[in-house]
Amino acid sequence: MNSRLRKLYLGSFLFATALVAFSLPARGDELFTRTEDVIYGRKFGTALTLDVFAPTQNANGAAIVWVVSGGWFSSHDNINAGYVAEYLKRGYTVFAVVHGSQPKFSIPEVVEDMNRSVRFIRSRAGQYKIDPERIGVTGASAGGHLSLMLGTAGTAGNPEAKDPVDRYSSRVQAVACFFPPTDFLNYGEPGQIALGNGVLAGFRAPFDFKEFDNGSRAFVTISDESRRLEIGKKISPLYQVSSDDAPALIIHGDADKLVPIQQAETIIEKLKEANVPCELVVKKGAAHGWADLGKDIPSLADWFDKYLAKK
Repeated sequence: MNSRLRKLYLGSFLFATALVAFSLPARGDELFTRTEDVIYGRKFGTALTLDVFAPTQNANGAAIVWVVSGGWFSSHDNINAGYVAEYLKRGYTVFAVVHGSQPKFSIPEVVEDMNRSVRFIRSRAGQYKIDPERIGVTGASAGGHLSLMLGTAGTAGNPEAKDPVDRYSSRVQAVACFFPPTDFLNYGEPGQIALGNGVLAGFRAPFDFKEFDNGSRAFVTISDESRRLEIGKKISPLYQVSSDDAPALIIHGDADKLVPIQQAETIIEKLKEANVPCELVVKKGAAHGWADLGKDIPSLADWFDKYLAKK
């Protein structure tokens, strides 16, 4: 990683609290096998990759997609097997997904990557010995945001797609995540826009929306404010909620200044209105992440046990 990207990553570190080092239990190397750098897609000549963690015993046939993302920065270097140890112990196959990272790619492009990853995983269900209808997703902060985008806005596959992977659905069956942004147009309070400004001024690149201009034959920044707001709404999980969404658990600190707990509260209220099973666990006095966050992972695993159990 060059020095500029290293600084960007360090600037995003608060958004990646859940990616801190976790220790595997004793003899943890016997819990799973790991297959690194599986290519789930390509774009502009770049490979998109994921790592597959498969339990060596008591496999339950369900899958968990771990969104490796902090501040919409994603790197293979941030995949730590200790983070998924609890899921592996319970028999889940875990797919650690690395998406196209900021500052090169913006959030709409990242969302496309995550949808692609789920389609790929579902298309390889037989190979990985998982049930394609029992897929959950987890992440923290930006990873939580992307988890909820899959839970609320995953789509059916296109049966006429040239690429067989694109014929599969990207919908998931459960979401369990930490402190996710959910509404960039009302961030912390009504009318507070945070599209790389305001509280999120330090995260400008992920909101640098671009489109290809046929006249100049180049990608150009979308500067029209009404269009930016339209995109901001499209990438906010709150506005995608419907009655057929995946059950969602959110754990959030009530002293979080980077992602206000209001972001969790409002989407939980919206999910309840749509009769979607959901729960918010409030960590009193906790900011954007906390030192013993790893102790809360079993609660996420319990949620997956409840909603990904074999029917």
